[in-house]
Amino acid sequence: MAVMLILLIASILVAGGFLVAFLISARNGQFDDDYGPPLRMLFDDQPKPKQ
Repeated sequence: MAVMLILLIASILVAGGFLVAFLISARNGQFDDDYGPPLRMLFDDQPKPKQ
């Protein structure tokens, strides 16, 4: 029964750590633009003008 208590506490601590990491990354703008970067690779770069 003691093992169940230890595992429960450990799982709550791990879940809390992931929640804190998510909140910090969301607050710093990690998830702001989720549409542009996947489409950016589909467009060709503009050719450089010849001099």
